[in-house]
Amino acid sequence: MAVNAPWSGRRVVVTGGGSGIGEAVVRRAAELGAAVLAVGRDAERLARAADVAGPRVSVHACDVTRPGAAASVVSAAREHLGGIDAVVNNAGHARFAPLDRARPDDLRQMLETNVVAAAELIRAALPELRANRGSVVNVSSVGGVLAMPGRAYYGASKAALNSLTRSLAVELAPEVRVNAVLPGPVDTGLWQEAAQDGAAALRERIIASTPMGRFGEAGEVAAWVCQLLDPGAGAWVTGSLIAVDGGRTA
Repeated sequence: MAVNAPWSGRRVVVTGGGSGIGEAVVRRAAELGAAVLAVGRDAERLARAADVAGPRVSVHACDVTRPGAAASVVSAAREHLGGIDAVVNNAGHARFAPLDRARPDDLRQMLETNVVAAAELIRAALPELRANRGSVVNVSSVGGVLAMPGRAYYGASKAALNSLTRSLAVELAPEVRVNAVLPGPVDTGLWQEAAQDGAAALRERIIASTPMGRFGEAGEVAAWVCQLLDPGAGAWVTGSLIAVDGGRTA
């Protein structure tokens, strides 16, 4: 195995792989030598991300909330990668609003993307993951463990993902490890879209309450995702919820 490609031979599926944290995970996993399938709704964005990440990256355009999406992702991984050793559930949906202005449809969409799609992909990939003693990392949020006035629906969806992570870690051990990273606010398009018109004011409040005094960067979260996926460094870690949040949950 080449010294500069410690993940050579590993096959990693990353949802939400066309931008933000997902794109950073795709790039880092490819740099480590893995073959990567980047999954997302926007084919053009995926193609651009793959061009940057290099020839180890294949793409599969689909909406992970659609019926049959999980099976199509697993099929694409078998076709392009030859199998699956790891899954990163990074696809996410977020809408911030106080309860009296929040729409019930927002909660449904967040649960379908942030929880149901993740669970369905793990289930569809389970035979591969078990056979290969694989690993899953769910990209959650500190919103799943902190009180989030004005963002309660989002926090509820991420709390559900945290619970799914811990329960499946016990259920699927020892063959499959399941962990989650809990980012604080990260400078991505998703955050700007979720906060909408209140983004500037919310950003100031968040920075003021973050000990490190800034937003995170996608690459900082990706580094921890890959640490948990690593068959060496992460080999005895499962059921963990790792906060990568500049100290917000301290």
